[in-house]
Amino acid sequence: MVRKAEADSESKPMPIPMPTDFAHGPEAPAPALALLGSDGTVLEWGEGCRRLLGHRAEDVVGLPVRELLEIPAEAVPWFSAPGDMGQRVGRRAANGVVEVRHRDGTGFRLTVEIIELTGGDGESCWFVAITEAPDGVRTADAEAALLDRSPLAVAVWDAGTRLLWSNRACREMVGRSEVDAPTRSTRRTVRGFDRSIIEPVIRQVLTSREPVGDHVLRWVSPEHGREVVFSSSVFPLGPVGGSPLGVCTVSLVTKSGERERLALLGRAAKQIGTTLDVMTTAQELADMAVPALADYATVDLADAVPLGGEPLKRMSEAASGIAVFRRAGQSSIHTGMPEAAFLVGDVVYVPPGSPFLTALYGDRSYFEPVMETGPGTWLDRDAERRRLIHDTGMHSVMMIPLRARGTILGIAVFTRTDNAVPFSQDDLLLAEELCVQAALSLDNARRYARERAAAVALQRSLLPQELSGGTAVDLAGRYLPSDRREGVGGDWMDAIELPGDRIALAIGDVIGHGINAAAAMGRMRTAVHTLAALDQHPAELLDHLDKVTAQLAETGTWSAGYSSITGGTCVYAVYDPATHICTLARAGHPPPMLVTPDGHATIADTPVGPPVGIGTGRYESVDLELPEGSLLALFTDGLVESRHADIDAGLDRLLASLQHPSGGLEDLCGRVIARMTTDAPPEDDIALLIARTRAADGSRATAHGEHREPSA
Repeated sequence: MVRKAEADSESKPMPIPMPTDFAHGPEAPAPALALLGSDGTVLEWGEGCRRLLGHRAEDVVGLPVRELLEIPAEAVPWFSAPGDMGQRVGRRAANGVVEVRHRDGTGFRLTVEIIELTGGDGESCWFVAITEAPDGVRTADAEAALLDRSPLAVAVWDAGTRLLWSNRACREMVGRSEVDAPTRSTRRTVRGFDRSIIEPVIRQVLTSREPVGDHVLRWVSPEHGREVVFSSSVFPLGPVGGSPLGVCTVSLVTKSGERERLALLGRAAKQIGTTLDVMTTAQELADMAVPALADYATVDLADAVPLGGEPLKRMSEAASGIAVFRRAGQSSIHTGMPEAAFLVGDVVYVPPGSPFLTALYGDRSYFEPVMETGPGTWLDRDAERRRLIHDTGMHSVMMIPLRARGTILGIAVFTRTDNAVPFSQDDLLLAEELCVQAALSLDNARRYARERAAAVALQRSLLPQELSGGTAVDLAGRYLPSDRREGVGGDWMDAIELPGDRIALAIGDVIGHGINAAAAMGRMRTAVHTLAALDQHPAELLDHLDKVTAQLAETGTWSAGYSSITGGTCVYAVYDPATHICTLARAGHPPPMLVTPDGHATIADTPVGPPVGIGTGRYESVDLELPEGSLLALFTDGLVESRHADIDAGLDRLLASLQHPSGGLEDLCGRVIARMTTDAPPEDDIALLIARTRAADGSRATAHGEHREPSA
């Protein structure tokens, strides 16, 4: 019968709180572990021992262990009697069979592993692990608690963080059959463990005597690159009132590594490719990889992604190699990026025969978990990179090609410096998945940038290179393309000199965006020029423009796969300086604004007809008197419309911007655009044309520099 200890309850150590539930993993029975003093007193009693023998920790801790045994105490090998202890791989340990008594009085035999822990002052204790029951155990619950049948990996470390002992599950997880001699350090005992993570935790437990639970620990097989993620609990081992002589770690392989990878890929899907800007997308990839995967990451793009400047293939070789990439993004765990040989936007040179070219032209990943930097490597031809690798402690590298839709866009390079664990095959697979996602986003951005550049170039070639008001008006204009994904729109403006010193002013907006809309804008502007040459009345001109636009859409001029441009809006005005009369008509377009010579701004009261190209109605003209010095402002709806405000609010803001104008027309255009786009970037293209009327004799000459070409 086991007697309750009479020791002081305040000095009695708590039982080893072995966890039974690891985060999101299957429930595993606690291992059967105990800690004995050098005199055979029970110091710690694990939950697994209670499940196996029925004795509670509070009934056992403080008692001599002999009271749990069926055989004489002197036959038990945890006493230092000669012959009872054997030398095993350089440490004091024993493996024996003992007969024990269950709480209900029945007895059975157990195989135990006994490890001696000794401090610097000679103080010692015994760690006891029950590994097997030769005679069998009566309950399946108890049998599951046997240490070598448990899925839990148990290991014992001494105060010098050296591994003394591990059970079968631990050895199988790391692919070892036995444990090395304790003279070796943690790094050499279990290669692949991240010492920067495990050793501080062991030292923390040794110092505080407080256990640490649910600590994530990774081990990477140096031979195969296989990565195992453990969820570990660390417990101090030592006599009552004394300093810990070692620690016990209890671990279970978890799925947390897989969950972390899935979580990272999920974040990447949301955070890479948030815009259609190539540089932003490249930087998002670098930021996503650091520090989750790498300590330093770069994204370098090849000629397939033009970033401006001279084509890389035409650039001459430099001392550091040939020009192959441009740096589009990079990220580091260190401030100032000491690993960087190039900055974002720089041309990146690489030596011939380097792994950069292997990844780029070989279209396969380059994986070097332990970098070779000595003589005879490619770094012989790149002294600067060798210096940076040496100075920053780079020791592991992956280079992944960025490929999308059959095109190699560049490479992403991932390196580790502070993280002592080399990259594993799992890390390589994760990096390749990230690069697949990023490459698609980069290719989308590349295609968008290419189409947008072509549309902008086409549109600018179709817009007037210079605006001249002749002797009738002074002119200034602005064209501002939006940042919409659809590309540039079909906004346009023009000034056409007519007989009798008159001037025709036109502004319009074709429905749609992109190259298609830019081409349609050019056709509409050409049609207006042709009709204006006939000196038609504004209402009559819009009526003919409506019919011409409708006919062009009906004849199927556009290629298959492209939507047909069906119409647009337009204002056409003719100003006669001799009469100071401006006759204008508008087709579905915002009304122009007038500013009197004394600075009062109003919206011109003009009738509006349907957009051109619909063919549903006729147009009316209105005559407005514009004394010398009056301003007429024509604009497209992108200046006053947005998704966040009503058009009336936009018109009111524009009126306020035009009140009491000062300075030249160019400055006025700039101020108006700045004020109207302060709160948010434009959601649509903006065209603005401002005319100031002159005297009939043209005495106010053009020498004031008011006649300039539209600018974006």
